[in-house]
Parts: sequence; C-alpha cells; structure tokens
Amino acid sequence: MRIPKYPEFIPIGLELKEDLYPRLNMTADGVSEFTFSNLYLFRHRYQYQLSHDDNTIIISGERDGKKFFMTPCSIPSRDVIEDLFAHHDYWKNLSDSVVCSNCINLKDWGIETREDRDNFDYLYLRTDLAELSGKKYHKKRNLVNAFINSYTYEERPLTAELVPQALYVLDEWCKEKNIEGDYVAAKEALERFEYLGLKGAMYYVDNKPAGWCLGESVAKGRMFAVHFEKGLEIYKGIYQFINQAFASSLPKHFLYINREQDLGDEGLRQAKMTYRPCGFVRKYVGTLSDRMSNKS
Repeated sequence: MRIPKYPEFIPIGLELKEDLYPRLNMTADGVSEFTFSNLYLFRHRYQYQLSHDDNTIIISGERDGKKFFMTPCSIPSRDVIEDLFAHHDYWKNLSDSVVCSNCINLKDWGIETREDRDNFDYLYLRTDLAELSGKKYHKKRNLVNAFINSYTYEERPLTAELVPQALYVLDEWCKEKNIEGDYVAAKEALERFEYLGLKGAMYYVDNKPAGWCLGESVAKGRMFAVHFEKGLEIYKGIYQFINQAFASSLPKHFLYINREQDLGDEGLRQAKMTYRPCGFVRKYVGTLSDRMSNKS
C-alpha cells in the first residue's frame, strides 16, 4: 500500500486509486463521499490528506477553518483516535454501521455523536424514480410527460467522444446559474470519468446537448450514487426528465439511487423530499465530550 501508516499523511492523487477503490467500494452504508472519485474530485476544496492504521483508511480535511477527520472502513485504535482529536476539531461522516457497532466504545472513550442531518444522503428506490407511478408522483410525471411531448429528445451513454458536449452544457449551466458551485469538480469528473470508473448519460433536445449526469456504484453494488447532474433550464422539465430517464437506464441490480445530501439548503431539501425518499444514508459527527475536552 502506498498510503503511509498513521501519523504520516500524503495528499490524494490518481496513483492511489488501486489502494482506495476496492476498500471504499466495499463499505456497506453507501456514504456518497466515500468513493475514490469523490475524494479525488473534491481534494482541493477540503484539502484532503490520507493515512491508515490497521483497521481503516484515515482521511484528514479542512473546511471553514475547522479540521476534521473521517474513517470510512472502521474505527481506528483508541490511541490513534485520541491523537486525531488532538489535531482535529471533529470526526465527520460516521456511518450507521460504524456507530452502531461501536457506540459503547465511543461513549467509553469520551466521544459524543450526533446526527448530521444536513449531510444525510437521500435514498430512493430505483423503481420509484424510473416509474413515477401513483398519486405521490403525479406532478413529476406531468412534468416528464410535458417534456416528452414538447421536445424531440435523445439519451446516449456518456463516452469520451461526448465529453466536449457535456462540458458545453456545464459551461452554459454555470452562466445560467451565475454560480461556480461544483463546477471545478464536475469538469474534472467529465475529463477523467473513464479512469475514475464513473458512468453516465448525455441528453439531447432537438439534437442539441441539453443535459448530463454522472455517478457510480456504491455499497457493494446495491446502490448507485449520482454525483453530478446538469441540465439547461431553457428546456422545461429537463431535470425531471433526466432523473426519470437515467433511473430507467440503470441495471436492475441497483435497488437504490443515492442522490447525495442537501447541505442544509432549504430549497434543495424541499426538492429532494418531493421525490419521496425511501430512507437516508445517515451520517454522524463525533466530538469530544465536555469532560474530555476540559481534561485535555
């Protein structure tokens, strides 16, 4: 393994894919951040650094002036955890399987956990998004039908030859929204999608590039995480159409679609809830208890 043993850290690079990809792909919960592609594409935003102990990969990051660490596969030894807290503000993205199997130990170690609702991943049954059946999807179905009746459209699997067209949509999306958002990560995802193991689709309206989406298999192949989805809103209903069409195109072995978190954005939360999630990939934040903090 090229990833050094704790306490030494190195930046994440493409050369580490072989070390990270298999281990992260086998994590049970399907946390959307815990894929090689996601960590690599957002390496600059969060200043990711990597290490490991005998039990898990250790990821160190920083956001808004606070340092955090993540342990996607399991919990490190107590000595390592105590040392990590000496250099970080909090433990991020603890998943259900890790918390539930280790909750007694964590409390004994003076670590408190709380739900991080803003970072819960939204889970949907693939068949629900593909079929949009029943009263609860009436409005979505109407928008998709209106799109289908209004435009001549086409869906194609994303290939290297289509990347320039996807980049065109991304640039137009950025102008349309007047925000950068995840532009940098999305651009690199398109440019490196084959190497990163991402799968996606391009969508056309009247033979013009109109949208695309990109994601990957997680949670041992039970779940597909949609990391990026871009469309030009001059075409009414484009996002509802992409959502439904891509879900329909996915292989049936994907039981769930993970559409990631809302990051506390109320508008985004409302939009994600209108698709009636069947559940969430719950995530937790770990911090030292007041007693332990005062002691240290």
